[in-house]
Amino acid sequence: MAIQAVMFDFSGTLFRLEEQESWFSGLVDDHGTPLDAAAQAEIMRRMTAPVTLTVDLDTEYRHAWENRDLDPALHHKVYLEILRQSGVPGREQGEALYRRLIDPAEWTPYPDTADVLKELAGKGVRIGVLSNIAFDIRPAFSARGLDAYVDEFVLSYEVGVVKPDPGVFRILVERLGAPAEATLMIGDHTDADGGARDIGCEFALVEPLPTAERTDGLRTALREHGVL
Repeated sequence: MAIQAVMFDFSGTLFRLEEQESWFSGLVDDHGTPLDAAAQAEIMRRMTAPVTLTVDLDTEYRHAWENRDLDPALHHKVYLEILRQSGVPGREQGEALYRRLIDPAEWTPYPDTADVLKELAGKGVRIGVLSNIAFDIRPAFSARGLDAYVDEFVLSYEVGVVKPDPGVFRILVERLGAPAEATLMIGDHTDADGGARDIGCEFALVEPLPTAERTDGLRTALREHGVL
């Protein structure tokens, strides 16, 4: 069956949070030493790791981690703890970095994101964005005029379900109005995003590389499934 709708993950698929040198200006460790490039890179990895837990958490914080994408307050709580354990000692410094994480303006689209969305919309393919996330990502699209090409957004904290639960894929498939067998899910995690296969969707994996290193990953995935 020809693909009639495409569902995209957000982080590591359509957009990526990429650090700016200015974010770490004045940031020091417990001893007052500025964080070096390796420490900065590790903090970014821990801030953006979508599934893998990168620090040891007690019962209270583990509950927050497991439910972070359902409740903005829990998301805030656990990420401040992750930043603290990652070498960001001051709450003020942690809050500043956290604000970067949840600011849609800080997220960078992959080089082929805009063109792919426009081309799909031009072909009459229905487009949805499905993300395990605790903040509104729509402004990242509207700021670039890309919201005009997205038919539906399904965000976990708004619908109360997270990937890979089949229910969250069903929500978006039903909203897009195409059969699951005619819907393709594109994401950067085999288990979370690949859960779409449980309801009969096709699935394509992209690597969550830096945007400069992945210039046509979306287009390649779509071409392999005969969409573009």
